[in-house]
Amino acid sequence: MSRVLITGGAGPLGAAVARRLLSDPAYDVRISDAREAPRWMREGCEMHRGDLRSSQQALAAVKGCLHVIHLACFGQRGEQDEAPHALLEYEAALHNAMLRAALDRGVERFVHVSSPLVFEHATLFPTPEEHLRECPAPSSARGFARLAGERLCAAAGREHGLQSTICRPFGAYGPRAGAHGLSELIDEAIGGERPLRLPGTGEQRLTPTHVDDLAAGIVAALGSPEAANEDFNLGSGHELSLMELAALAWEAGGAAGEPPFEHVPAREGEPERSCPATAKARELLGWEAQIAPEDGVASLAQTGGVIGSAL
Repeated sequence: MSRVLITGGAGPLGAAVARRLLSDPAYDVRISDAREAPRWMREGCEMHRGDLRSSQQALAAVKGCLHVIHLACFGQRGEQDEAPHALLEYEAALHNAMLRAALDRGVERFVHVSSPLVFEHATLFPTPEEHLRECPAPSSARGFARLAGERLCAAAGREHGLQSTICRPFGAYGPRAGAHGLSELIDEAIGGERPLRLPGTGEQRLTPTHVDDLAAGIVAALGSPEAANEDFNLGSGHELSLMELAALAWEAGGAAGEPPFEHVPAREGEPERSCPATAKARELLGWEAQIAPEDGVASLAQTGGVIGSAL
């Protein structure tokens, strides 16, 4: 049995990854997260709590693990927007400590879960992985921190032989555990919020992708020899504007009429279009998103809400 550490595993995407790993008898799961974990996670997984920026805590978290899925990042939505220096400082220390611990503990595969924000200035759509070589560096602190994490993984591979895989989840949403980002919009629309707050113009385009689909891609990357030292864009093939997605959720929630919108400022670094090419994941991992947005949003309306991260 292979033990897998999931950092940031108490979040919605981490929970989906943990469920998928727990369903496979080949894996044993350890979660490292300062947040309170649900009961099923505490009962089914070994839990670690500690500041992973500390080399001692990172080593303790990784001890005995053959694989790491690194989801942890800085703070919540508001904190990321309001504290750019703290974000950069935190994530540099976090990624450095985790990679050093992985090297010292002899981890076989380090899966770094990054973000489509690395493509903040993309000009090619759908955006393939190799387009990153042509993109200017992100202007936002969030995007730059995610790109720096990817670069650290690549450097550890070149210098020390660490096998890493980069996964970029596009438009994540899923079962309720709180609310922020994309999922906050879906949650409010399902609930018939009036007025419905819409970031920016609402014309920004993205590919909503259910966390169960994203978890399947991340676990496939973890177990695939072909994924070593590769990067993968993970996203559905369904491109929608924020306004279209909000209307879809509004209808799924059973609200009457058209949703009344209140436009609020968009977050720094949010691209006008975020649409991945996923041929590489399909060819090397055999992965493809299975849940269409209308089906995913409808299931959330039936179960009473969502959580996730747009990026």
